Amino acid sequence: MKDKKKIQFLKAFESSLGNISASCNSVGISRVTYYRWIKNKTFAEKIEAIQDANIDIAETKLLKNIMDGKEASIFFYLKTKGKKRGYIEQIDTRIEVDPFLELMKTLPEPKENK
Repeated sequence: MKDKKKIQFLKAFESSLGNISASCNSVGISRVTYYRWIKNKTFAEKIEAIQDANIDIAETKLLKNIMDGKEASIFFYLKTKGKKRGYIEQIDTRIEVDPFLELMKTLPEPKENK
């Protein structure tokens, strides 16, 4: 990659942990320029590699939290990675009350015609 601004952008993108706006501001380009550059396969691959590295960092921190016994991290991990073992949240969609019957109870009794 020969474009000096693109190289500067990639360095800024990496150091800002993938913040597009901060990276654009750092090298003095607009977001429009970034979105034009991202159409280039080589540039897009470099951006994706940086984003993958950031995910690796986040996963490492998550696993450290799990090793430290932090319950929120444990729950999150099990809900996302443990689905095949049954660690999923389920929403109970059963209706315990019949809405029609409840509505009928609120109506006045019909008057008898003689």
